[in-house]
Amino acid sequence: MFRPAVLALLTVSSAAVAGDDLPPPPAELTTKRLDFKGGSPIIPVRLMEGFTEVTLIGRGRLRFRIPGTPEKFVEGPSGMEWKVRRTKGTPAAIVARIQVAEVPFNDKLGLAQAQQEWSERGLQLKSQILGGVYGIAGKVIDNRRYVLVVDQPPAPPESLAAQQAEILQKFQVRTSLLEDVKSKGTISLELLDGSGGVVAKSDDRLTAESPDGAPIEVKRVEYGVGYDFHNFEDRAYRGAILMTSDRAGKIAVINQVDLEDLLKGLVPSEIFAKGHPEALKAQAVTARGEVLAKIGLKHLADPYVLCTEQHCAVYKGVGGEAPTTNAAVEATRGEASFDANDRLVDSVYSAVCGGHTENNDIVWGGVPNPSLRGRPDVMPGKAPAPAPGDGLTKFLTADAVHACKVSSFAQLTKYRWEKRFTAKEVDEKLASFGVGRVMAMNVTERGVSGRARLLQISGEEGATTLRGELTIRRTFGMLNSAMFELKAEKDPKGKPVTWVFTGGGWGHGVGMCQTGAIGRAEAGQTYKQILDHYFNGAQVARIY
Repeated sequence: MFRPAVLALLTVSSAAVAGDDLPPPPAELTTKRLDFKGGSPIIPVRLMEGFTEVTLIGRGRLRFRIPGTPEKFVEGPSGMEWKVRRTKGTPAAIVARIQVAEVPFNDKLGLAQAQQEWSERGLQLKSQILGGVYGIAGKVIDNRRYVLVVDQPPAPPESLAAQQAEILQKFQVRTSLLEDVKSKGTISLELLDGSGGVVAKSDDRLTAESPDGAPIEVKRVEYGVGYDFHNFEDRAYRGAILMTSDRAGKIAVINQVDLEDLLKGLVPSEIFAKGHPEALKAQAVTARGEVLAKIGLKHLADPYVLCTEQHCAVYKGVGGEAPTTNAAVEATRGEASFDANDRLVDSVYSAVCGGHTENNDIVWGGVPNPSLRGRPDVMPGKAPAPAPGDGLTKFLTADAVHACKVSSFAQLTKYRWEKRFTAKEVDEKLASFGVGRVMAMNVTERGVSGRARLLQISGEEGATTLRGELTIRRTFGMLNSAMFELKAEKDPKGKPVTWVFTGGGWGHGVGMCQTGAIGRAEAGQTYKQILDHYFNGAQVARIY
């Protein structure tokens, strides 16, 4: 039941409502390419999934698209509550292969070497290209890369867990799953008005849009899934809200949002919103480049390209925005960093570099990226600091004027830190490697910043080597960084009692140091100068 004074059911073509400036629905919900024809692209971002009912409230007029021939619209006034309910659905059939490595697209030698290395270990691999290449405004956005997967028929993801565990135990390599959709999930939805009456039905999707351009409130948005801060919160979003089938055949709630509006809700979650305006501009440019670089690489089996968790980018919608960061996004609209060959810089960043950034290949492997070279982060005009290569202890204890140390937002307990583990705790963390009681641990290879790349472990029953910055950090409960010195405190018999990690920095250390960017801005550098420093001469250019 609906009342004409409250609701309007429109049976018109999309062109008939063009006066409200509502874009047509996407032709393909799972596309992983962006459309720049209208300027800033629209990004499908998952808000939540796995639900059977969703409640929406428009802060302006709210209009729902009901697909069909002809397409229909249902509209109601500001403040009215709507419910979208799942009446039935079937799960998607998802298959996957085990992914053991990722290689930059321009690293053909590295690709061949990785395949040969795994062949010698007894695993035959096949390569697949992910990502894509775009030309826009004379610049190139190219995020293609090779992924290496075990050469075997795709299988349901849950059936591959035992094989992944075996690879981890035998080779100390953490794998992931490269998923694909064998058949899409289905869903039937019905739209209910404020009185609980069903006003529309759809066997595919419903899209809520605001003709007034007002935010749309989604009730009880789930966030922090898998983390200790998991909870629910009412949140409002710019753009449109799409409800369609997730992989379980339940409701996926997706925000179809302009990239610039996405950044407004994203940037404050990445940097202190009260930071210097030039640092906020630098963060806006890097965040824009990071989003562009992720498209087509994540959530390949889902009807969206990014999620709102740490896995992709923390995005809270309108409630997460701040006037200062909104101004930074608007001031840098359409800008991204490009290298000397006019190719998009992989503009990664970390919270606190600890005084020296790191080379990309040390942290993630692959070929050296000229834009991601580790370098000292001493404040402009200040005396050079000791180099990590001259002794990490000397570097960590030097009284240097590093940007992330003297910033007004400096986090000194992350700039320099200590982490202690009992011998029992270390033995438990390394139990899966089969080395027995750990007797010695030594960093055998470091990057230019002193970050550990290889950690050799010797125990009473064997030895192993942990490879890679993230593997090392995760093994010990996610250390602040891999920039550390390691020593053992021993008992009178010479056996370790306590392991002490003394380190610097918070995060992987590649690219822009966010706290350092604030320090540089406070010293008078512009956002373009900040990006030039952290990305080795990268130039900022507007692409839309």
